[in-house]
Amino acid sequence: MDQFLYGIPVVGLIFEAIGYLITVLPVIAPITYSAAVPIAFAAMCGVMCERAGVVNIGIEGTMLVSAFVGWSAGVFLIPILGNSVGPVFGASPALVVALVLAVLAGVVVSSLHAWLSISVRADQIISGTIINIAALGITGYLNTLMAKSSPTGAGSFGSWTPPEFLTDLPLVGWIFSTILAQGPITISLLVVVIVFQVMLFRSRWGLRTRAVGEHPRAAETVGIDVIRLRYKNVLMGGMLAGLGGAYLSMEATASFQQGMTAGRGFIGLAAMIVGRWTPLGAFGAAILFASTVGISQSIKIAPPIGELGDILTSLPGQFFDALPYLVTIVILAGVVGRSIPPAADGQPYEREAAS
Repeated sequence: MDQFLYGIPVVGLIFEAIGYLITVLPVIAPITYSAAVPIAFAAMCGVMCERAGVVNIGIEGTMLVSAFVGWSAGVFLIPILGNSVGPVFGASPALVVALVLAVLAGVVVSSLHAWLSISVRADQIISGTIINIAALGITGYLNTLMAKSSPTGAGSFGSWTPPEFLTDLPLVGWIFSTILAQGPITISLLVVVIVFQVMLFRSRWGLRTRAVGEHPRAAETVGIDVIRLRYKNVLMGGMLAGLGGAYLSMEATASFQQGMTAGRGFIGLAAMIVGRWTPLGAFGAAILFASTVGISQSIKIAPPIGELGDILTSLPGQFFDALPYLVTIVILAGVVGRSIPPAADGQPYEREAAS
């Protein structure tokens, strides 16, 4: 193995990279966590669906529709409900109602996928692909129509400010200021991950979900309604994807842009696979993928000093824009084959005719 890269010892570059990461990670932690939110919600949606045996690659389209509905609903609700800033998270009535509508939009889109996949027993990959293509075209067209009137949105959710005595604590204060000094959708992600993890492995619903995802025929014989449970899980997954989409247009920004999900739904599916179809694992993988976003931005703004910095600054900026996707591909390539999905994942289920 060549021990030099551009005439520089590889070991030296590795130590420079490690030192740089140790320096910047505390700084980019808020960026990383914010970037992980939509990816993690997409991953939670994927886990919810695939644990019950339904493949949902339409998460990208579901998030996009929810992002558009959340923003556009705010535009139409401002004249009706007003835009007064509330005391909690700066949430106006229009913004709260728009968030509810965004989540409901995710449920509606997911219900279409559920009907095609479960009742019609169509190919689940094709169903999800149709949703993604349709969502991109429809939201883009409607956004173009609305842009002609230069609409004013309902704004975005503000962040919670932790008490000063908490942020002043060593280590704990950094956690509070990084993870909890966020908007309501971001904070709700932590609740979703913890509750989902406990429910999936410590509740009756979780046991039934895992049984349906592994062996639906056996689950049916012990009295579990496979069709109903799959519908329920896909619709709940739509709620999670709806929150991920709403985050993009109602918390991270206060606007909608065509294709603003930018592949986050697919990265969420990759996080689900890397996390081995568990909520905590998928959340950790989402953080890992999102960390590349923070590192990329850090390198652009303040590259490392020394030979490593010279090499990185010589690379085109587009390389760092593509870095999150490249890392996703590399990690996924190493994981596929070793992560085992639920046995009945993607397999349509048909009840046996009564004899």
